[in-house]
Amino acid sequence: QGVDDGVGKVLDYLDQTGLAKNTIVIYSADNGWYLGDLGLYDKRFMYEESIRMPVLVRYPPAIKPGSVNDAMALNVDFAPTFLDFAGQPTPPEVQGHSLKPLLAGQTPADWRKSWYYRYYHYPNEHGTEPHYGVRTERYKLIYFHRINQWELFDLRNDPHELKNIVNDAKNAKLVAELKTELARLRTQLDDRDQFANQP
Repeated sequence: QGVDDGVGKVLDYLDQTGLAKNTIVIYSADNGWYLGDLGLYDKRFMYEESIRMPVLVRYPPAIKPGSVNDAMALNVDFAPTFLDFAGQPTPPEVQGHSLKPLLAGQTPADWRKSWYYRYYHYPNEHGTEPHYGVRTERYKLIYFHRINQWELFDLRNDPHELKNIVNDAKNAKLVAELKTELARLRTQLDDRDQFANQP
């Protein structure tokens, strides 16, 4: 309630002073927290409850109020977005892409179709197994490399990720494709370590 009230006061002030027409307001937060979801607590696994983040943006000159874009956005897109709105180029070493076209209601043809996740801290007080994975619009493949365990979820038919279908014979081709995409993303992001030779 306190956050809602505080944000409301800021937005009201921008409207009352006329600053709203030249001020971009971006509201986001940390990733989600398990509160018993999947029998888990904390927030370090690659399951949906934990990897999602809220992102709300208000900029009357360029963003239609109430509009929604379902394209995959990542927190590494924030810096390129800020630079783009400020009229500055994104340095080549910065990961991510500007969200400016998405906010205008347009998804570029070459926008990402998948993204990479990695949790590496082990051993730790959380007891979270290190893992990495790839998520597409429909599927998620996770690899717990220390214990050599794979998980595959169909997010359309199983949005709560309750059925691991990695060992279903009918999914062999899909698993191979996702492993190839996972390897491509790891290479692109230069994520190399003692587990780099794992499939």
